[in-house]
Amino acid sequence: MNGRKWPSPALVIAVLALFVSLSGTAVAAGVVPLAKRALSADKAKLADKAKQADNAKKLGGETAAAIIAKAAQTPGPAGTAAGLVAVKQATDSLTAKTGRAFVIACDTGKKVISGGFASDGEVYSFDSRPITDAAWEIYLANGGEANAGVTLYAVCIG
Repeated sequence: MNGRKWPSPALVIAVLALFVSLSGTAVAAGVVPLAKRALSADKAKLADKAKQADNAKKLGGETAAAIIAKAAQTPGPAGTAAGLVAVKQATDSLTAKTGRAFVIACDTGKKVISGGFASDGEVYSFDSRPITDAAWEIYLANGGEANAGVTLYAVCIG
């Protein structure tokens, strides 16, 4: 074993206390800037709280998060094309061996973009076109021997 002795714990604490007492002003000089930084941080926090309170007054006493939550619940534009498109439907009949024009119109404020029909008989389409911004005309002929039911469709947007 080595013949060297380690210092006792009491000696280590005494030397540490000596160095702290000798560097008293130096330690204080290092602590003061830290205290100044902490004080300015506290002032910034107070200023931030005052700014938040001022903003709350401007926002009618509500927090910005509450206003954002309300805005998220407000309906906006349709998220998909399906939210903009509506299909208008009407039923009618066509007597045997006759033909005539059928008109189907979109609701007020909507524009027609397409039209069509379905039938339970021998019905043929000879013309299908928009006649105004909001109405679709289809000329249908019944080639059968019996009356035929027809369902008219208009695809509307708006």
